[in-house]
Amino acid sequence: MAILTPIILALLYGLVMMRFSAWSTKRNLNENSKPLRDPDLAREFSAMSRALDLPEIKVNMYEVEMINGLAAPDGRIFITRGFYNEYRKGTVTSEELASVVAHELGHVALGHTRRRMIDFSAQHAARAALTMVIGRFIPFIGPWIANTLISLFAARLSRADEYEADAYASALLLKSGIGLEGQKSLFRKLDALTKSRAGAAPAWLLSHPKSPDRIAAIEANEAKWTTA
Repeated sequence: MAILTPIILALLYGLVMMRFSAWSTKRNLNENSKPLRDPDLAREFSAMSRALDLPEIKVNMYEVEMINGLAAPDGRIFITRGFYNEYRKGTVTSEELASVVAHELGHVALGHTRRRMIDFSAQHAARAALTMVIGRFIPFIGPWIANTLISLFAARLSRADEYEADAYASALLLKSGIGLEGQKSLFRKLDALTKSRAGAAPAWLLSHPKSPDRIAAIEANEAKWTTA
């Protein structure tokens, strides 16, 4: 029982933090967002809602300057003010912004957003267990090794989720008649837009796949689906 105590405590701590994180995120989004209403974007959103047989797709604007899209644990979809500003400047097209919404819809439909909250607590327990086991054999640097292993595993899961959400978005964009050029062109400019240095890092360290790899996966799906 003594051996399991640190793991149980870590799991309980993770559950508490998961609940707090979900509450904090929801409160932040509620206080700093509003419905995104744009007639030009509404055409793309309406096309996707018809493809999904939904009355409408509700998209909210999150009032932060970073360039991002996100899906909340409760299923709401958000585009940041920074992303919308790039669209208004003409740097990002309506088709490209629609591909972001389609991607976030994929995270919701595939259960990624809810699962990530559960993974958050599980990773705490796994980190505690590995730290205890590895620390017995490798003192001092055992916790660092355990943390690194869990981080690499979490990054791999995250990359898999991103590829799945990309594939969902591609299928939706094709079905809605928007096409995939906007999805691919956005990835070609995304690193510059976000000022990301991800291209210089090893792929296995990243939580998101590199843009060229994502484009290649999209094109592979496109070739498979359009020739089937």
